[in-house]
Amino acid sequence: MSDSILNVFNDRFIDADKKIALITPDENLTYLDLRRAISDWDKELADSRLKPGDVVLLKGDFGREGIAALFALLKFKAIVIMLAPTSYEKESEFTRIGAAQWSVNTPERLIKPAGYDGQHRLYDELRANHQPGIVLFSSGSTGVSKGTLHNAEKLLEKFRSPGKDFRTLAFLLFDHIAGLDTLFYSLSNTSTLILPGQRSPEKICELIEAHRVEVLPTAPSFLNLLLLSGALQRHDLSSLKIITYGSEMMSEPILKRLTEALPDVRLIQKYGTSETGALPSQSRSDTSTWVKLGGAGFAWRERDGLFEIQAKTAMIGYLNAPSPFTEDGWFKTGDRIETDGEYIRFLGRDSDIINVGGQKVYPAEVEAMIIEIPEILEVSVFGEPHAIMGAAVVAKIRTETEIAPAALRQKVRAHLSGRVEPYKIPQKLRIEEGPLTTERFKQIRRS
Repeated sequence: MSDSILNVFNDRFIDADKKIALITPDENLTYLDLRRAISDWDKELADSRLKPGDVVLLKGDFGREGIAALFALLKFKAIVIMLAPTSYEKESEFTRIGAAQWSVNTPERLIKPAGYDGQHRLYDELRANHQPGIVLFSSGSTGVSKGTLHNAEKLLEKFRSPGKDFRTLAFLLFDHIAGLDTLFYSLSNTSTLILPGQRSPEKICELIEAHRVEVLPTAPSFLNLLLLSGALQRHDLSSLKIITYGSEMMSEPILKRLTEALPDVRLIQKYGTSETGALPSQSRSDTSTWVKLGGAGFAWRERDGLFEIQAKTAMIGYLNAPSPFTEDGWFKTGDRIETDGEYIRFLGRDSDIINVGGQKVYPAEVEAMIIEIPEILEVSVFGEPHAIMGAAVVAKIRTETEIAPAALRQKVRAHLSGRVEPYKIPQKLRIEEGPLTTERFKQIRRS
């Protein structure tokens, strides 16, 4: 790379000085304001005891300080561990696994020692090449969070080529690969990024209407809540051109309802992982869960029914887990797929598949049918150990109105009978009061 991608961002910011870069709940910032905020953090870092190559835990969120500090740290060639408010309780875990030397608290503009030595064999590659790094942690919903280490220059290089200028809502999170992808895509095209204070259906629709948002990147579970809330009918969403969705399985019934509610909006399925970044994608149609993936620098293959990726944006490796790459360099996603020519349909995580007496049950298939029942707001299907069959199918359900468990069980069985094999029908139903998704809008598939 003849010129750092971070210099390219800066040059574009200069050309767009008077244009609005960020609309936050508290202020509007131009690209000139953003450059000045980055410059302020440049000075903070220069006056501190940080050195290039140091490991820094960045505690913050989308907004003036969080975004400016991120750009300043990457320019400084630090290795940055991302920590957003929804993960603040994991600060000590991320600090320990990442061996962070420093903590940068952007809400308080505070730089302080974090207590570790910054030593890890994977960091050595970045330091030897004088490259900045980004560490992203998984949610850790099934155990200890995994830390993925990226070369930040490689991860951001795809933004060198100009894209389209859309007013975009930053729905996804600051320490999530898709959230960062939204941030860097928007700023690389000197677009306006709208930052939400809350992520409820009502507040998101208010922002779309007030700021004439054109692109909403989100998750299937939120889109389901959006439909159920009625917020779509209470607001003028005529500015909206594109909704992108990913990070979990989408059901065709939800897609169909979305196209009916928003007939002029294009729906695009996205696919990406913390380990590889986001792949270019093209949905077969607005109502189809079949998607075509790949492009320059990206390739995929199917091996034994599982999805594998080669990507120019692939991580260097995990900080605290074995390598997930094959000997010939393909990332093993753990996603089970079926193919139709160039198109792929995701069936679910291989680890989520329920083995009932030797028969496979894909939770997403069962969930897609149960969610068709009008009284049901959310559903999560998973397996529990069973002495005879190996596993039993269990469904956690959140309903719109109070309903007796026996009546709900009968309704679910009647809806599924004749449409799926008997072993796929949940043997247990549990009525839940709280959400069945995490703060990252990922489905909770466990008891």
